[in-house]
Amino acid sequence: MHVVQVAAENDALPNGKVGGLGDVIRDLPLGLARAGCSVSVITPGYGSFATGTNAHQLATVSVRFCGIREQLTVFAVKAPSDISGVNHLVLEHPLFSAAGAGRIYIDDGAGPFATDAHKFALFCVAVAEVLKNEIIPPFDVLHCHDWHAATLLLLRAFDPAYARLRQKDAVYTIHNLSLQGVRPLRGVQSALESWFPGLSYNYQAIADPFHADCINLMRTGINLADRVHTVSPTYAREILRPSNWTEGRVGGEGLEHDLQRADREGRLLGILNGCEYDRPPNRTAARTVWELIEESLDRWVTAEKGNQQAHYFALRRLNQWRNQQGPERPSLVSIGRLTSQKLYLMVQNMGDSSTMELLLNRLNPGSFIMLGSGDPAYSQFFTRIMQQHDNFLYLDGYAEELSAALYGFGDLFVMPSIYEPCGISQMLAMRAGVPCLVHGVGGLKDTVIDGKNGFTFGGESLTDKQYNLLIALQRAMTLYRGQPEAWNDIVKAAAAARFTWDKSITQYLTRLYRLR
Repeated sequence: MHVVQVAAENDALPNGKVGGLGDVIRDLPLGLARAGCSVSVITPGYGSFATGTNAHQLATVSVRFCGIREQLTVFAVKAPSDISGVNHLVLEHPLFSAAGAGRIYIDDGAGPFATDAHKFALFCVAVAEVLKNEIIPPFDVLHCHDWHAATLLLLRAFDPAYARLRQKDAVYTIHNLSLQGVRPLRGVQSALESWFPGLSYNYQAIADPFHADCINLMRTGINLADRVHTVSPTYAREILRPSNWTEGRVGGEGLEHDLQRADREGRLLGILNGCEYDRPPNRTAARTVWELIEESLDRWVTAEKGNQQAHYFALRRLNQWRNQQGPERPSLVSIGRLTSQKLYLMVQNMGDSSTMELLLNRLNPGSFIMLGSGDPAYSQFFTRIMQQHDNFLYLDGYAEELSAALYGFGDLFVMPSIYEPCGISQMLAMRAGVPCLVHGVGGLKDTVIDGKNGFTFGGESLTDKQYNLLIALQRAMTLYRGQPEAWNDIVKAAAAARFTWDKSITQYLTRLYRLR
């Protein structure tokens, strides 16, 4: 079976990742190849992926886009993790690196998703041309990931030039339903009818439910794929209901009716992402962590990356903890993007204080290290909290080596996501032998078992969730401080948990790809 994976990210290639999508596109093909499949992974090159000696040109393709002919180059790229059966291809065009080589996503002020949707539309029509002309061997399954690849399904469904792509199954994976790629149907350059003038399409299948003059690319993928897949079983159920952010509940984000129909038709299924277990649990020494934090802060300050005020106070906190021979234990750790998805619960108030402040007060004696960058408002919030609480260290940035060390340093990993399609951070923490405190949603619910290998909380309202988060923390601290044997049982269970790709691949082949 030859499976073609089409995505915006691929962490098998250097600097090919922004989020969890990149992790999946790195690991899923390896699992499929171990199961005997041939896999072709296709992404844009972003002026970066095909620049080294590991790349060689395969072909050029000519496509009509925005009323003119565009030439794109197809490269085969050898990845460091390559195994037999996996081939990485990248497409190059000046548009893919217009904002600088290596930038995957762009927030350029031209309107939500404007530049990204434009370049991914060009990417998708070029992929359609690659598949139609069999520049790679004929495929058995076309697998498109998130809204960035949904235009390929649109062309497959409605452009006669690519009708032959309908002869094989196409599946669509939702990695994050809250990012939907909504663009106008017409009137601006980054619009459906500008990209493909004269294309006849089914308006009812692709229109945004809230803006009648727009295409919703996430909805397009859901409605035009043969099967729709989410990255955990629980998330597949959660998105069938409406969202209510004020109550702390995130569901179908306006697309629940399409998802309910897909579910009734037997097209919707959830399969948990996997994790690689290529090394034993490894605890990190405090000295190593302090050195990596200092190196990262020095690098961010020198490069003028991130919140400079946060860096200043982080260095002060680091020196304070060093003088104390380290922070108070237990040490909590959180790693992730600063977004509403990840940290909405923490910034909400309960009375006069935020959930984060109440947590830090209840944690004493104990410490909390947070690593992540993203929304400037969140960065400012956590910088202020760091100034006011001696047991909190906030690091505004990301470094792979530091992240890996922190997973093995904490006593409890905190992941209070308001929603989580799957999550990889909780798996990485558990792999390092660190239990997790998580909001029991999506993939977090599918991996963390309360009182067995970690701690979960929930609630019907936002206030319930905030309160229950603090109660769950108290339960964890009671075991850590007063019942060491019970705590060690949870640590051992966390380290022993296995969510392997091989287990998930079996479901991909039998349920998603329908291999019998």
